[in-house]
Amino acid sequence: MNRMKENYIAFQTILIKEVTRFIRIWSQTIVPPAITMTLYFVIFGGLIGKRVGQMGGFDYMQYIAPGLIMMSVITSSYANVVSSFFSSKFQRSIEELLVSPTPSAIVLLGFTLGGVVRGLLVGLMVTVVALFFTHLTIHHVLIMLSVVFLSAFLFSLAGLINGIFAKKFDDVNIIPVFVLTPLTYLGGVFYSISLLPSFWEHASRLNPILYMVSGFRYGMLGVSDINVVHAILVLLLFIVLLFGWAMWLLEKGVGIRT
Repeated sequence: MNRMKENYIAFQTILIKEVTRFIRIWSQTIVPPAITMTLYFVIFGGLIGKRVGQMGGFDYMQYIAPGLIMMSVITSSYANVVSSFFSSKFQRSIEELLVSPTPSAIVLLGFTLGGVVRGLLVGLMVTVVALFFTHLTIHHVLIMLSVVFLSAFLFSLAGLINGIFAKKFDDVNIIPVFVLTPLTYLGGVFYSISLLPSFWEHASRLNPILYMVSGFRYGMLGVSDINVVHAILVLLLFIVLLFGWAMWLLEKGVGIRT
């Protein structure tokens, strides 16, 4: 019982530290994504959307809103964990956790759930911004909340893995720039994959972000390019794989122990 209490205190301490870290610099962590998404709504929704018309039975602005919200959640969750974990390595404060009896699972959950909190806060901010541009409805609240939480958790895990392997500050930006951003733009945020030629439609199904965007869009609007059950199963599969990989890396001290 005492051991469980000690682990809970350790988890709580790491999580509070992570949340306090990004809230303290809210002008850099919370506000910029909201401003960026506002520009997306103005340019893509307001200007280009008038030419596009409807998509999936909805106004274009309304159709892209769930995708933009999910895009902000994904990028914020990832960025929070990769920057925080790498900073802990760079400052060598992570060594204090390594020499303590804190289990690797507690360390992992503390960092990743901190990223989840930031991702959800940013997603909420972007949702409020979206309401100034379009009308949003909730088709299935449980599916919407499940998909957004699982997506934030998945990319928080990915951010931690990136932070483990990063050896310099430039390495922190490689995955977001060359992998995450292209996959996000090709993940059905601004269009339905049914508009693509057959080959590219099937190729798009290999993009995990498509399942997140489509699942979240179903939760809000009731339309999706992907079966929502398949979307949630894909998310759970990736979470299990990345969680196991991250745990193994922490146990082995990869990128941390010298």
